[in-house]
Amino acid sequence: MSRRVRTVLFLVSAAVFAVCFALACFRLPPFGTDEHPYGARAVAASLEQRTANAVASVTFDQRGLDTLGEEALLFASVLGAVVLLRRARDERVHDPEHVEVRPPIGLFGALALPVTLLTGGYVVAHGQLTPGGGFQGGIVLATGLHLAYLAADYRVLKRVRPLAALHAADAIAAGAFAALGCAGLVAGASYLENVLPLGTFRALSSGGLVPVVNAAVGVEVGSGIVVLLAHFLDQAHEMQSQQAGQAGQVNEKESGGTC
Repeated sequence: MSRRVRTVLFLVSAAVFAVCFALACFRLPPFGTDEHPYGARAVAASLEQRTANAVASVTFDQRGLDTLGEEALLFASVLGAVVLLRRARDERVHDPEHVEVRPPIGLFGALALPVTLLTGGYVVAHGQLTPGGGFQGGIVLATGLHLAYLAADYRVLKRVRPLAALHAADAIAAGAFAALGCAGLVAGASYLENVLPLGTFRALSSGGLVPVVNAAVGVEVGSGIVVLLAHFLDQAHEMQSQQAGQAGQVNEKESGGTC
C-alpha cells in the first residue's frame, strides 16, 4: 500500500469519526444539570441488583460484555509478552547477581508485603460493596508480591513467586469469566445476565453473579500482571546472549592478563 493510499484512508476515516463524534456530543445532556439519565439508571439498577457499589454494578452486571472484552485484552497482552520474551536460541540463563539492601528497606518490605496482600484480597472480595474490585485489587496483589523484589532481591522474589501456578491461574480465571456468562443462558436469560440469588443489600454475599465474576477478574488481573512482570524481569536478570557472554569472558581474560 502506497503512502498516498494510506493518507487517503486516514483522512476518510478521520472525517467519519469526526462526524460521528460531533453527532454524539450534540446529543449529550446539558453540562452541570442536577440529574443525568445514565447516572440515574445506573444507580437504580445497582440498588435493584443489591450491589452497593454502582461502578461494580455497571462493570460486572449492566455492561459485563465490555468487561469481558477488557479482560480478554489483558490476557492477550500477557500471552503476547510471554511469546515475545521467551528464551531465544542465542540466549542462555545465568545466575542473577545478589543485591545488598539496607536493613530499614528490607524490614519495611517484610512488614508491608503481607499487609498489601491482605489489602488486595479485601479490595477484590468487597468490590461489589465498596470502591474497588477485581481490577484494582488484582493490581494491589501483584504490587504486594513484588515488594519482595524491591525490599530484598530478585532471587527472593523467585522463591515466593509460584510462576507455574500463576500461569495456570491466569488462564483458568480468564476462562471462568467467559464460562460464568453461560449461567444466564442456562437459566433461559441472556449471556452474563445476573441470575444468581441477589442476597441481602450491603452484605458480602450480595450482588448475585457480581462478586463471583469480580473474583475471577481479581485472580486473572493479579496473576497476569505477575506473569507479565516475571518475563520482563527474567530478561533483565537471567537472560544473556551468547555474544554478550563471550564478550564478557574475553574482557575477564584480558583484565586477568593485565593484572
